[in-house]
Amino acid sequence: MEPKRIREGYLVKRGSVFNTWKPMWVVLLEDGIEFYKKKSDNSPKGMIPLKGSTLTSPCQDFGKRMFVFKITTTKQQDHFFQAAFLEERDAWVRDMKKAIKCIEGGQKFARKSTRRSIRLPETIDLGALYLSMKDTEKGIKELNLEKDKKIFNHCFTGNCVIDWLVSNQSVRNRQEGLMIASSLLNEGYLQPAGDMSKSAVDGTAENPFLDNPDAFYYFPDSGFFCEENSSDDDVILKEEFRGVIIKQGCLLKQGHRRKNWKVRKFILREDPAYLHYYDPAGAEDPLGAIHLRGCVVTSVESNSNGRKSEEENLFEIITADEVHYFLQAATPKERTEWIKAIQMASRTGK
Repeated sequence: MEPKRIREGYLVKRGSVFNTWKPMWVVLLEDGIEFYKKKSDNSPKGMIPLKGSTLTSPCQDFGKRMFVFKITTTKQQDHFFQAAFLEERDAWVRDMKKAIKCIEGGQKFARKSTRRSIRLPETIDLGALYLSMKDTEKGIKELNLEKDKKIFNHCFTGNCVIDWLVSNQSVRNRQEGLMIASSLLNEGYLQPAGDMSKSAVDGTAENPFLDNPDAFYYFPDSGFFCEENSSDDDVILKEEFRGVIIKQGCLLKQGHRRKNWKVRKFILREDPAYLHYYDPAGAEDPLGAIHLRGCVVTSVESNSNGRKSEEENLFEIITADEVHYFLQAATPKERTEWIKAIQMASRTGK
């Protein structure tokens, strides 16, 4: 009997020989991980056994490269994977840890498990804490803050973070809050904005995080940008990045000129409605942007050769100025979700 497929999708994998990062189609089985160059390939490029393996997440071995996790096999071989966003990484890691536990206990992997009484973990789960900080109702409020004739958008102050941690009862006092906030900063869950917070990170201060109303921070992927001719490298001056992110993940995109398909990371924002796409293995700057205001998005059931291609889960975006984009999701469900989200954004966006 074939081992059960637990999860599959695109992840960026670091090569074991040339150390280059490339998107791969990854399949998590009950006893191992298979990775393929393309989803349509019949034979995997490699296989990682899960028995006795350990997971490290988050893995900060690669500086600015976020959402990385590491699998170390019994032969002490390290395999590095990068997800497109935080929740995706955590879902892969959760399922892999569970699969390893099932192998050890000789059990079958099952999604549903009996819930034991919830106990606070010995160490704080930074990923979970980050998600509650980002909660639109109960989280930290993102503001437009002004300093030195610059406006920092989608930002908050250092003392606001500590206030929130204390009032949320995540920590007992401000000193403990500083330690947790510094950990969040070190793991990339918080980013420094402005000179004061940046120099604290670069300096030799005891805590890289500042409990200070003049130290500004922001969430990665929040649409942070700074106005008024700032020279900061990470500043985004474009209106199109102001919108709130409503969906993100990897899709295949067809090239306009060469018509070849490549894996791209997509980030969908609304108000204003834009779909940015990136090299999933590379730079922080987008390769392109699709303005969604007034666009039409539809499923495509057959390609230009007339061959039925329902298995390919294709869809098309036609922009208001009649540029056509062909995209391919991994499953019919994923295609439906993307189409719905794009339609919703295009109606609410400017």
